Amino acid sequence: MNLQELRYFAAVVEFRHFGRAAEACNVSQPTLSSQIRKLEEELGVTLLERTNKRVDVTPVGRQILEHAHRALAEAGQIESVARAARDPLVGALRLGIIPTLAPYLLPLIFGPLRKAYPGLAIELWEDQTRLLVEGLRSHRLDAALVASCLGTNEITETELFAEPLVAALPPKHVLCVGKSVDERELAADLLVMADGHCLVNHSLAACGAKAGLQSAMQAATLETLVNLVAAGYGTTLIPALAVAGFEGRGVELRPLRQGSSRTIRLASRPGFPRPQALRAIAKVVRKAVPREWMR
Repeated sequence: MNLQELRYFAAVVEFRHFGRAAEACNVSQPTLSSQIRKLEEELGVTLLERTNKRVDVTPVGRQILEHAHRALAEAGQIESVARAARDPLVGALRLGIIPTLAPYLLPLIFGPLRKAYPGLAIELWEDQTRLLVEGLRSHRLDAALVASCLGTNEITETELFAEPLVAALPPKHVLCVGKSVDERELAADLLVMADGHCLVNHSLAACGAKAGLQSAMQAATLETLVNLVAAGYGTTLIPALAVAGFEGRGVELRPLRQGSSRTIRLASRPGFPRPQALRAIAKVVRKAVPREWMR
């Protein structure tokens, strides 16, 4: 049994498909299949149930998979420690980021990151906060940009900046008459994103609402949410970095009188062996946003 066989096994479980798993592992499907057969023969158990339509992991295979993930994570840590000893700013860094931040912050930081740290290869994973935290815990991610206080000893958090929230209103909405909007006045017809997005909690807290009145109109993306506002279904709050992308899109944008914001944090594991790489990302992110947002 070796690490490569464990990687192939874990990949098949992840993709539930031998062809896609082989492609992800950069090997041929026959090679991957034969290596997993070899692993099953060595262990004397069946790890996968194979049919013409799908691949399922067996009960014993699921137990072994947990150990395989830990073994692969530890092997990855060994490689990371060695790379960090050579040069912590060279090599891959697996970075997670929430969907309401990624499209607006990444264009501001990727160019400067590549210019300042050409040896640092960012591998991106965009997902909701809960899944990013799982990725950090399982060592599938090295760091994540989030907008929630995670509050656990398993994860360290560095506050980067406070991003203001901005009101998005339908054209001719009664609140459009003012140059700014009191957050609490949005509660009556507030639209929020679907459960799992941290922007839901930020919006409800800012407006003093227990739940969006238009809960049946929840959206999975910020783009859809703003389109609902433009169509007159309600109001919402959007992050300030997203404002430029929604100007001229059929909505009226107003600053908030109470100055509600969300705090963007860089999360990682306490024992991550390349803190210099994390500090490099934090430095570039802070330089990319207005100085008055700094934490």
